[in-house]
This record gives sequence, C-alpha cells and structure tokens, in this order.
Amino acid sequence: MSPLAKYHRTKEGLSERFELFINKKEVINAYTELNDPIKQKELFLEQKKLTNNEDEEFNIVNESYLNALEYGLPPTAGWGIGIDRITMFLTDNINIKEVLLFPTMKPIKQVNNNNNINLKK
Repeated sequence: MSPLAKYHRTKEGLSERFELFINKKEVINAYTELNDPIKQKELFLEQKKLTNNEDEEFNIVNESYLNALEYGLPPTAGWGIGIDRITMFLTDNINIKEVLLFPTMKPIKQVNNNNNINLKK
C-alpha cells in the first residue's frame, strides 16, 4: 500500500487509490490522503524497517509532516501528473529514466591500475 494513502473504508486490505495507465504507461497516480497521524507514523516506521536503511529517500520518518497531521488535516484527495510522465507518453518511451532531464543515479567511481578515478554511469 502507498504509505500516504488512506485505507479503503469498506474493503479490508485495500487502499483508496487508483492509477491511470495509457498504452501500458502510468500517467496519473491518485489517492485519498491518510490524515491519521498515529497510523501514518506506524506506516513510516514500518517502511523504515523494510528498507533496512538502504534507501535514504524511503527510510525517513517525516516528523514535520506528522506534526502537521496532529494539528488536523481535513479529508484530502488528489491526483498527480508530472511533465516527465506526459513526456514519456508523447515520446513513446517505456522507461521514465529515458525522459528525465537529470540522471537519477550517481556515477560509479572506479579506480584503474594507475590509481586514477574514472566515473562510469
């Protein structure tokens, strides 16, 4: 389940979310926002355990967001569509990395026999 999506109100084990695919490509990601700070913190901690600190982006418990939830977040929903997904659709690319302007992977450093460092993607 998406860590920010609210659980389905009537169907246990499901969340209130959908994705729109066109020609086998995800164009829109939408969900009802989870606004329970206690449940949200549990999900953040569970996600952090699952990543074993391997992925910096997904092992952070966002305390500022949880604090805002405690003040009260009204029922919220929406959908997101990025220019990257539109570009992927319009250029008939399957992988989103093919249309990103900035690379998402850091270069790998390799040391050759002369102790010179080469950057390799």
